[in-house]
Amino acid sequence: MATRYWSVSLPVRTSASSLWNRLQDAISKHSFDTPLYRFNIPNLRVGTLDSLLSLSDDLQKSNSFVEGVTHKIRRQIEELEKASGVETSALTVDGVPVDSYLTRFVWDEAKFPTMSPLKEIVDSIHHQVAKIEDDLKVRIAEYNNVRSQLNAINRKQSGSLAVRDLSNLVKPEDIIASEHLVTLLAIVPKYSQKDWLSSYETLTSYVVPRSSKKLHEDNEYALYTVTLFHRVADNFRTNARERGFQIRDFEYSSEAQESRKEELEKLMRDQETLRRTLLQWCYTSYGEVFSSWMHFCAVRVFAESILRYGLPPSFLACVLAPSVKSEKKVRSILEGLCDSTNSAFWKSEDDAGGMAGLGGDADAQPYVCFTINLV
Repeated sequence: MATRYWSVSLPVRTSASSLWNRLQDAISKHSFDTPLYRFNIPNLRVGTLDSLLSLSDDLQKSNSFVEGVTHKIRRQIEELEKASGVETSALTVDGVPVDSYLTRFVWDEAKFPTMSPLKEIVDSIHHQVAKIEDDLKVRIAEYNNVRSQLNAINRKQSGSLAVRDLSNLVKPEDIIASEHLVTLLAIVPKYSQKDWLSSYETLTSYVVPRSSKKLHEDNEYALYTVTLFHRVADNFRTNARERGFQIRDFEYSSEAQESRKEELEKLMRDQETLRRTLLQWCYTSYGEVFSSWMHFCAVRVFAESILRYGLPPSFLACVLAPSVKSEKKVRSILEGLCDSTNSAFWKSEDDAGGMAGLGGDADAQPYVCFTINLV
């Protein structure tokens, strides 16, 4: 599938069918690797020249907005699919692949009546796409909120022993809690374990001999228990800190641990539900926005063609997908099919640093040409 197309219009001097045949022959003869399609733009309501000139000033900006939302939704789809390890499905408009929708474009009269003023059509497209973008922002925020909560919990469970949650590393039998005795949890630097084992019993009085047991070890630290009398716990903490050992505050609660487990499971379910819902919405909304974008492209080509070639509307609109290596040849073919006087005019304007066409692409040409990037 091609990912970059040109939407082009050429001035018709005799008949559109004759020009189309000449274009097909030239493309097939000199640039046979360039797909070529008719771009079926209906006769839209022109209005006054002043209104058309005013509209042309906003068309490029509005096109950038609509195109931007299209790509934003596509990137969101790719991110959501990647999160689940699934390859992105083909993007469609009502079941039609997007490239086919573009190359076989048919104006949706029910959605955008051709008798409506051009500005009304453009405003309608902009409003619909803006509404979808606002909805996208809300849905992404909701999904990211749950994902952030889940990531925060995962960080607590997978970080360094100095900061992570210890509840899933400590079993009830590891803890002694009585009227006189208490079990503390010590975070010992990995390479200071011998020092800990040889010194913890003497850090203060009333430490239960041989009570220290290693529960877990990571790349930086080891987690040890130590049992001692309540009354010397504070003194033990102070002396341990001076020796480079950290005593973590910890109170074992089976209810709290079960609650944290249930919270984690709920967040995981919520995240997957929101991911699937958001993904389904994105696929549907992408089709709607892409369709609106193609209608916008049609309006843009129509408006620029009237301003470029004059009234009544007499132009041939088409869609091409030239490869990079054939671009220069295709432009030469398109220029050759334009009126020679008109072509010379545009060249002289370009050489003199003149205009590049009303709202058109950067390069001044004797024909209308806009680039459509599908990705």
